[in-house]
Amino acid sequence: MRRRRAAALAAALLLLLLGTAPPALAGAPITTAIYTADPAALVVGDTLYLYTGHDEAPTGGTNFVMRDWHVFTSSDAATFTDQGAKLAISNFSWAGADAWAGEVERGADGKYYWYVPVNGNGAGWMDIGVAVGDTPLGPFRDAKGGPLVSDSTPNSSPLNIDPTVFTDDDGQVYMYWGSYYGLRAARLTSTMTSLNGSVITPSGVTNFWEAPWMFKRNGVYYLAYAANDSACSAPGYACIRYATASNPLGPWTHRGVVLDQVTSTTNHPAIIEFKGQWYMVYHNASSPGGGDFRRSVTIDKLYFNADGTMQKVVQTGGPVTPGNLAASATASTSYVSPWETLAAINDGYTPANSADRGHGAYGNWNHQGTEWIEYRWPTAQTVSRSEVYWFDDDQGIDLPASCRVQYWTGSAYADVPGQSGCGVAANTFNATAFPSISTTRLRLNITSRTGYSTGVLEWRAFS
Repeated sequence: MRRRRAAALAAALLLLLLGTAPPALAGAPITTAIYTADPAALVVGDTLYLYTGHDEAPTGGTNFVMRDWHVFTSSDAATFTDQGAKLAISNFSWAGADAWAGEVERGADGKYYWYVPVNGNGAGWMDIGVAVGDTPLGPFRDAKGGPLVSDSTPNSSPLNIDPTVFTDDDGQVYMYWGSYYGLRAARLTSTMTSLNGSVITPSGVTNFWEAPWMFKRNGVYYLAYAANDSACSAPGYACIRYATASNPLGPWTHRGVVLDQVTSTTNHPAIIEFKGQWYMVYHNASSPGGGDFRRSVTIDKLYFNADGTMQKVVQTGGPVTPGNLAASATASTSYVSPWETLAAINDGYTPANSADRGHGAYGNWNHQGTEWIEYRWPTAQTVSRSEVYWFDDDQGIDLPASCRVQYWTGSAYADVPGQSGCGVAANTFNATAFPSISTTRLRLNITSRTGYSTGVLEWRAFS
């Protein structure tokens, strides 16, 4: 029998550091001319402004290379124009490197303030600076001549990054920021360039990692942020969770996941209403030549439920097969191993072969026997064909002995009547055809060969 892993504990620790391949389904990038990351959004009149970082790491690079920030504009949230680099490390005489995630907010004086984390030249590592411009496009200049927040700021985070700035209805401005060392928040003065009171550590924010984004809707305060707990993402990757509060400084109540993990290890939200539609802006690594340090900003629609909770964002624009109902389904499973990700099975990717895990893979090692994966839709779908591409890692996950397709009758699961054989061939999509059924759930039961586990790279369903 082929041995999947010589030391499970050592592998788990390694994957915690390096991550596994993420899902591929993703929104179309706002540009492919450059790599962009860490978006912030601002609406002024009829224009949507996206303020982004700029990834310049070389192919195969293993660290961030970020020296300036760009501004993109749109009148329809569909096509964006790059207005160029409007702020750079060189604008801050006290800064050394790392043009990381920032945000722009309009002040009471009508000027626009850009809050950015940079690597200072002094003893502190990451500081938060602020630049100011007369228009949303600048030109921007250092508004303070030094950090707004640094390591010397009482109760600051040891890694002061990712500021989000929010102006309440009464004109009071709040700033949230932080990293895996913890979330921080403070009021700003009306000058927008100094703190108004002490820095606090907000409570109730579950599994906070980085990248906070704050906004208000219908009198409720929302805080979205990146979380990298195993309940929502593969090791080393991040989803976007969110919390709500009745006060801008909390305490916060966790509400759930609004964006699943993306193709980059980092995940960074910006949520904005534009012309009556809410949007989630984020980045991924799905552009040609992209990667964890060569990311691309994208945008998708966001919807709220009647009770004010947010629906999970559907990542669109990726290589989805036309008519594939799996793209709109929610996947579940009897078991997925910690080394693989269920999100891979409906990410729209076409594998090169059964060993191709470039866009992630589902696997159930070291379980044997019969396991299942399943699609659920909010409304009934007409389905007449299933196509599955098996995963074979040559380390304990192998092609199955057999499989069968089932559907939910409304009260129980039953084999789909009249289905053709469920193929188990490698390096191809195995199609199972059957007379059309109407169902809200489709299940694929997979039985392993003796001594092996099973896995899936992609599972499609068609009407």
